[in-house]
Amino acid sequence: MTQQPFSRPGAVDLSGLSRPAPTSSGPGSPAATTRGSSYAVDVTEQNFQTVLESSVTAPVVLVFFSPSRVPESTTYADEVVAAVEAYDGRFLAGLVDIDAAPTIAESLQIPQVPLLMVILDGRPAAQPIPGVLKREEIDTLLNQLAQGLTAQGITSRHQPLAAAAPAGDEGDDDEPQVDPRYAAAQRALENDDVDGAVAEYQRLVDANPADAEAAAGLAMARVLQRTQGVDLTAARDAAAANPDDVDAQTLVADLDLLGGHVDEAFTRLVDLVRRAAGDERNQAREHLLGLFAAVGNDDPRVLRGRQNLASALF
Repeated sequence: MTQQPFSRPGAVDLSGLSRPAPTSSGPGSPAATTRGSSYAVDVTEQNFQTVLESSVTAPVVLVFFSPSRVPESTTYADEVVAAVEAYDGRFLAGLVDIDAAPTIAESLQIPQVPLLMVILDGRPAAQPIPGVLKREEIDTLLNQLAQGLTAQGITSRHQPLAAAAPAGDEGDDDEPQVDPRYAAAQRALENDDVDGAVAEYQRLVDANPADAEAAAGLAMARVLQRTQGVDLTAARDAAAANPDDVDAQTLVADLDLLGGHVDEAFTRLVDLVRRAAGDERNQAREHLLGLFAAVGNDDPRVLRGRQNLASALF
């Protein structure tokens, strides 16, 4: 199709918008949902800065369209929303109707519509893509972006956006919002059903291996599962008496982790990796990697632990 030209062609520069001033909505909550999606928002001149701010959490996929100039671009925007929805918060779709918000398009020097732009940390994460992409092309683009982010250790997600609260719900503002993907696993943990939580998190990981939150939940649930009914004193005595026993050392590392002694847990297993050999060394290493996943790859203690593990291995 013929693309509709817009005004002021030129390079897009968002460098001055990388850290916009916070608004009352806060990061990750730019507005109510749109088009029936939990991860799409209509971008207006009023909420534009907040939408940009939310890209500090995870990428925002901006779609510029014009119902009056290029009517089919509205359908394209809907296709992008549907594609983004499938990623459960890895992306937020920001829909910019340039007829309703011309100042945004002018300030970003959008040369034509439709146009897709991925924003991360307030800046373009890739070259803007003009024209209409087919659904499979959108899926490929998002999949490549998701894989690249995961490889860089960027696994955070947007929280599902909520529509305006119904009348009478004012007293619920302080209650934490539970991501519906993990609700069943969290309910199981609240009911002391650790095995059920492991099963629920495993189901999520099997369905989407790139779901870092589910993987972290599974790792922590497995720690809880391994330590059920364990006598802390007896476990520590056994580990002290058998410093090279992998099972004894990994059990105490689990207990240390649950007790908040994260660095101690990591150091115990790094030292064991340094001393062990063969299958026992690999068992200790794999166990340590599981504890890294439970704590979270962005945690500075995990970063230190990984450096120490690399030193022990090589």
